[in-house]
Amino acid sequence: MARQRFSTAQEVFDTFPSACDDIRAAPTAETPLTYLHALRNSGTPEDAVTFLAYVLGRREGVWWAAQSVRLLARIATGQEDAMLLAAEDWVRDPEDQRRREALRLGMGSDRRLATTWVALAAAWSGGNVAPGQGAVMATPEMTPKAIRTGILVALATVTARERASRLQLCVDAGVRLLKAEA
Repeated sequence: MARQRFSTAQEVFDTFPSACDDIRAAPTAETPLTYLHALRNSGTPEDAVTFLAYVLGRREGVWWAAQSVRLLARIATGQEDAMLLAAEDWVRDPEDQRRREALRLGMGSDRRLATTWVALAAAWSGGNVAPGQGAVMATPEMTPKAIRTGILVALATVTARERASRLQLCVDAGVRLLKAEA
């Protein structure tokens, strides 16, 4: 997988200006891991999910989203829908044909489903995102925004009693991936 891409939280915000709209905390010169630790312990730990969506590489982020949605929505092996499987297939083998299949499934699915957003995260990782309508190329923030949306949609299905612990499990998994990139 990729090497860690950012040395400070500010670099993440500079690379993805839309992160300023999605994360309540102001950017700092801290390392991404230090900044992430502060977010997870803040009054809005969902910001940690958002920051991870931006700081992780595309493949790592889509994998993390898929695993987080599995955890939050309690999707067991063998119970996956086509969108989740397509996203995971793209992570394992990021060929354009797999990305386009994730795009086809994601665009034709219910946007209220977390797995739709995971498929779109893979689909929007690059290339043309509007086949049949000319060339509309993916922009850098499309994958992180879809990752964030997928996880937050899945989080909304968790009971209030389990919300904090499950959110922390997802963030922990993202932190492990981020550390693996270093």
